[in-house]
Amino acid sequence: MSIVDSIKKAWVPIHSAGYPFILIFAGITFLLGLISVHLNWVGLILTAWCAYFFRDPERVTPIDDSKIFSPADGRISFIGLVDPPAEFDFDPKIKLLRVSVFMNVFNVHVNRSPIRGTISKIHYVKGLFLNADLDKASEHNERNLLQIKNDKIEIGVVQIAGLIARRILCWSKENQDIAAGERFGLIRFGSRLDVFVDPNKAEALVLLGQTAIAGETPLFKIK
Repeated sequence: MSIVDSIKKAWVPIHSAGYPFILIFAGITFLLGLISVHLNWVGLILTAWCAYFFRDPERVTPIDDSKIFSPADGRISFIGLVDPPAEFDFDPKIKLLRVSVFMNVFNVHVNRSPIRGTISKIHYVKGLFLNADLDKASEHNERNLLQIKNDKIEIGVVQIAGLIARRILCWSKENQDIAAGERFGLIRFGSRLDVFVDPNKAEALVLLGQTAIAGETPLFKIK
């Protein structure tokens, strides 16, 4: 294998949403370089981290309608029954099974659909920027909610901004068909994704502390 082929194989694409930030970091690095060599190195490291943060690797999602896959890379931080968020169109009397995936600043932050289906609802809520690892972040933080349904199940997915995150991106639309593993959004600089299902229709397959990979790790098995 040639050096060029090796570089192409190792290269991880950068999501277009990251280009403005990478340019800003690079510009600041240039200015720091005019002041000090040491500050220039700090800027270079931060610019490299910014490019790394916005990486968007390809993922291979299994064709399996019996599984609900992780919408994000990160650590499983919560598994349990909870009241459904009021913004969802679920029966408020029925508790839902929630699995949370916490993303730190080194995880890939591109979000992917857990199932194939149709996006029946998208609802954005302004809020605070508490640590996304805290359970109260589900109710108080900035968040974006999506309901996705197919012929087997309907699920809820929530993008939750974190302590450092200041912008949730969601480029998908209501009534749009989406494939399992298809990119639907991104959260900048640390955050969390929650997935809600009816416990009578699906069971969790993951454990607390487990590492999940977006579009590849199954979170639930449909009964």
